[in-house]
Amino acid sequence: MADLIYTGIASLDGYLADSDGNFDWSAPDEEVHAFVNDLERDAGTYLLGRRMYGVMSVWETLGGPDDPPVIQDYGRIWRAADKIVFSETLEEPPAPRTTVRRSFDPAMVRDLKADASGSIGVGGATLAAAALRAGLVDECRIFLNPVAVGGGLRFLPDGLNLRLELLDERRFGNGVMYLRYRIAG
Repeated sequence: MADLIYTGIASLDGYLADSDGNFDWSAPDEEVHAFVNDLERDAGTYLLGRRMYGVMSVWETLGGPDDPPVIQDYGRIWRAADKIVFSETLEEPPAPRTTVRRSFDPAMVRDLKADASGSIGVGGATLAAAALRAGLVDECRIFLNPVAVGGGLRFLPDGLNLRLELLDERRFGNGVMYLRYRIAG
């Protein structure tokens, strides 16, 4: 059975984007990006909300021969994975290896987890909240940036009660902290 992993880059006060929707403060440097690439290397599928897919879809073309090696590497990782985008507005799959589903279906995700050979990533706070509330997420991976933004889109939704077991941690030269948690019981 594949693990469903929720990964995000957040401010120290727990936000993925500030109250204006900005997340430019979260751009990883080369050291963090290379680490993310290694984490994502076994991802066979990404589950994404429409907005997160819109952000991540640049990787369909990013990572060409003129880009730095770390960018080229992630571009290959992204393009090799299947993407399932949950959207009521997208009509057609916007890129290869991409499927559009109209709504989040916990039973479909359970079946996907049972059959998948690589890990499954969930991206986008709204979709991740639905997966967390359905008890489908196995791990949370968070990259805490040394910045407070004071409000916005939270990494973890309000009202969610979880017990987490710390599995790994790492501090980077730019002050970012990586924390990996398994959802306990």
